[in-house]
Amino acid sequence: MSAESDVQRPDQPAAGAPSQTKGKASTTRTTSRPKSKPDGAAGPVLRADSKGGPATWIDASPGMPRSAENISMTDRRIARGLGWFSLGLGIPQVLMPGRVNKLAGIENTLFRRQIMRLMGLREITAGVGIFTSQPKPAEWLWARTAGDAIDLTLLGSALKNPASRKGRLLFAMANVAGVAAADATQARKHTESLKASGEEMALKGRTSITVNRPPEEVYRYWKEFENLPKFMFHLESVTHIGEDRYHWVARAPFDKKVEWNADVVDDIPNELIAWRSTEDADVPNSGSVRFRPAPGNRGTEVLVEVDYRPPGGAIGDTIARLFGEEPQQQIKDDLRRFKQVVETGEVVRSDASLDGTAAKNQMPARPAQPAF
Repeated sequence: MSAESDVQRPDQPAAGAPSQTKGKASTTRTTSRPKSKPDGAAGPVLRADSKGGPATWIDASPGMPRSAENISMTDRRIARGLGWFSLGLGIPQVLMPGRVNKLAGIENTLFRRQIMRLMGLREITAGVGIFTSQPKPAEWLWARTAGDAIDLTLLGSALKNPASRKGRLLFAMANVAGVAAADATQARKHTESLKASGEEMALKGRTSITVNRPPEEVYRYWKEFENLPKFMFHLESVTHIGEDRYHWVARAPFDKKVEWNADVVDDIPNELIAWRSTEDADVPNSGSVRFRPAPGNRGTEVLVEVDYRPPGGAIGDTIARLFGEEPQQQIKDDLRRFKQVVETGEVVRSDASLDGTAAKNQMPARPAQPAF
């Protein structure tokens, strides 16, 4: 394993102290730092949380400016302005959908008022998302762009209704088209900034659980990666293909599959496993799982952190969430099943059990029934 894949651990002693090598116990370990790559060299760098949290991969060369430094102050202000516009439009759509329909020239029926309220909720969500994701609102700007396309489609369909006021509708469509152009322009600029800094559409999931087994046993089960599909229902298979590399096959929305190779980049027995996908992965991802003795000898705290880049950026992530394939929820479900497998030897099932996080698997669920 190369030095650039080592995890810097803040709780380790200074360099020069006796070190722990892979697979061997030692009372102290050497603090390892990623070596800087030559100027112009690209590639991911593994960084550890300053408070000793899980390691995460950041796909950027050392010294490369972050996205907040790559975007101009003018574009930041425009993005915030679009956030205020979302809130300013969404609130009236929710509170006064009939008046907004009348202003836009849309027939004011109960169904169209409900549609307008949904559009308003979407606008409010996008506005809040832009503000809370500063200084990197790219995914929410793309969400606004997608929403603009939906609005234009709905307004276009309203033109076919004889009860609609065509002049007002065309004026509303022209305004939406203008805002859509601004949304798309800012989304593109912020995305290019993310690309330049190596943070393009990076999403993160982090959660933990306590397993009533010692760290050695919990680590040993996880280290056998072929075991992962037993409790990670979105995984179809994990196959060892040589040294520290594994081939992963996972399920995706619309009955699709994604495949990638990943390397184990750090392995501290009974404490930490960190991995990183190879450059040709369908869904670039990285992460770590940390094993810590739980307080009061109550077993092992398992802390998992995953970074990934959804295919299709923000739109792809939105689709994944709608179909129950969002990784943050997947990790939580997977860890609950992992706890069951390690503690009892199997995943506990009943009529109410959810077979994974996919919506199509959840819909048939019903309350548990007595056997007799």
